Amino acid sequence: MRIVDAHLDLSYNAAMGRDPTAPAIAQPPDDMGIPTVGLPDLRAGGVGLVCATIFCEPHSKERPGYHNGQEAAAQAEMQWKWYEAWQAEGSLQFVKQPAELESTSQSAIGNRQLAILLLEGADPLNSSEDVARWHQRGLRIVGLAWHRTRMAGGTGEPGPLTPEGIRLVTELDRFGIIHDASHLAEESFWNLLEKSRGPVMASHSNCRAIVPTDRQLSDDMIRAIIQRGGVIGINFYDRFLLPPDQFGKRRATLNDVLLHIRHICDLAGNARHVGLGTDMDGGLGREQIPVEITTSADLHKVADALTGAGYPADAVTGIMGENWRRYFAQNLSGAVAFTSSPCTQGED
Repeated sequence: MRIVDAHLDLSYNAAMGRDPTAPAIAQPPDDMGIPTVGLPDLRAGGVGLVCATIFCEPHSKERPGYHNGQEAAAQAEMQWKWYEAWQAEGSLQFVKQPAELESTSQSAIGNRQLAILLLEGADPLNSSEDVARWHQRGLRIVGLAWHRTRMAGGTGEPGPLTPEGIRLVTELDRFGIIHDASHLAEESFWNLLEKSRGPVMASHSNCRAIVPTDRQLSDDMIRAIIQRGGVIGINFYDRFLLPPDQFGKRRATLNDVLLHIRHICDLAGNARHVGLGTDMDGGLGREQIPVEITTSADLHKVADALTGAGYPADAVTGIMGENWRRYFAQNLSGAVAFTSSPCTQGED
């Protein structure tokens, strides 16, 4: 089984002092909690492909961060240096074209972790030249927002796409870059679908019907992603898994993960539009993910839970990774740039 995890903040963790090249058990607990992700854990768990992010943190009352696009770009460059180093030493390799997805079995890649580069929050992109440079490096997925950015409203900060955001959407479409709808404010989400005919996914989002906050996707948003042929990655953070009356009163379990998977499958009428996007290293630790999971090496337990819940074998392999592989095979663009109209998404 080829497992795909569509959202891991590897370089952000390195910038915060963790060592993602080491097993999680060898990384000491820190302010974010007990580490759960290391490249050796991914290899041990058969996770052949991840979406590895660059996440630049805006300044807030809780944490220092960037104040403008130039400072965001500097943060992004710092995180890119980690990925450059890991590529140079042979521990990670970015997938840039669909043909490279065929290497996503552990026997084929040896000690190299295959990854797709994802930018979470678009503030580091200050010009067309920035988009071109990052695309050449391997950038294939962009989420316009985290909280609010110059481009869009985001989690906890509603609002539409800005004029700068609309221009960036056009530029991303020109390069065939996939849009990540996770963290988009609802108004910005619908603006994006109106302005872009490019591919849309949600790398790490759960269901608002179960956890009613703006960080989750409403049923209408889920249906819209499905209609565009997209896939939604289930986030393992307990705050996004547990209903409000249960959060803080018990640990999340894989049954909670299955509830979100089931809801998306019910809306889609099949199991082809849901996968994993655990975000297990997204500023949190082991105590904030399903109790059955210690590290990424345990993700096979999700397959066991799906099988135990009655999902057929093809649905299990799809949810564990093949849905993402099919989606990326249809939508990854290795082109230098499109010279005509924005790209259209792959057929489901």
